[in-house]
Amino acid sequence: MIAHLMGLPTISPDELHRKVQAREVTVIDVNAPTVWLAGHVPSAVNLDHATYGPADLPEDRTAMLVFYCSNPMCRKAPTAALRARKLGYENVRVMAAGIKGWMSARLPVETQAS
Repeated sequence: MIAHLMGLPTISPDELHRKVQAREVTVIDVNAPTVWLAGHVPSAVNLDHATYGPADLPEDRTAMLVFYCSNPMCRKAPTAALRARKLGYENVRVMAAGIKGWMSARLPVETQAS
């Protein structure tokens, strides 16, 4: 059974980790750039949840996109994911646990030097 958040299917940190390792997903972090720099899901790109456009996403509208923000209470990721749906993307999910849930699961994190 797939859980839903704001009408969108969710994905667990463990399942997302498997998909990242298999290169089956585009991961989009919608946290503030300072939060992204401090630690993000490996391969995740940082986009502004309110201003990104089609040029920021894969050309393939069937590609799996997973959005996340900070924690389960944050609504930026589902808002950004719904926007991707409106742009015509068919396979959009949310990692509701956010980066805090990812880190709590002790999964690998990338950081960027500022």
